[in-house]
Amino acid sequence: MGDQPPEKAAEDKPHYHGHRARLRERFRESPQSLPDYEYLELLLFQANERKDTKPLAKRLLAAFDEDLGRLANASDAEIENIVALEKGFNAERVVVAIRQIGEGASRLLRSQVMQRPVLGSWTQLIDYLNVAQADRGTEQFRLLFLDAKNRLIREEVQQTGTIDETPVYPREVAKRALELRAAALIVVHNHPSGDTTPSRADIAITREIAAALKALDIALHDHIIVGRGRHASFRSLGLL
Repeated sequence: MGDQPPEKAAEDKPHYHGHRARLRERFRESPQSLPDYEYLELLLFQANERKDTKPLAKRLLAAFDEDLGRLANASDAEIENIVALEKGFNAERVVVAIRQIGEGASRLLRSQVMQRPVLGSWTQLIDYLNVAQADRGTEQFRLLFLDAKNRLIREEVQQTGTIDETPVYPREVAKRALELRAAALIVVHNHPSGDTTPSRADIAITREIAAALKALDIALHDHIIVGRGRHASFRSLGLL
């Protein structure tokens, strides 16, 4: 018995042999040149050190209309159901890899908002909120607590609801603002439908929150609705 001929050894190598090294090198040289599925491939290397990740990357993106943002905000169950269709992958590892997409972007954008007057960094704030919340499949109610100089001192997700409803309690919002010694608030929630038009319920709850805060001499600067790259400001619409 001797060593395999070079031709035979080459045939036995996986078809993606060397692909990972080449992809990493391309990313280092020009990260923006990678299409989304290759960027996702790169992240999925963490989920399986030996298996070709391209089929899973393409399957995941296809399930969310080739939208990396929607994939990043998909639920664990949605991702796990897709992973189950591809053999050889640990679903938990895949979820963790995908979560890094949104979390990394969110942290970078959030750092641009912190320690600056929020009202003077409006574009950066909207960019951050779109990444953090716009593509979520359920409504999420977020509170941005500001100090007297309108700098962000705390951010909290108070409630997460069904696909079209989030339970909001104005007294709890006011109580938390008082605990944090906030001088002002910005309220944010998303519409999973993508339509950022305020509903009657949105308008009513905003007025209740504003009244509860006013009694404590705390300002409600705005209520922002985000949805798939769009947003609506109650202040700009004359609703606040």
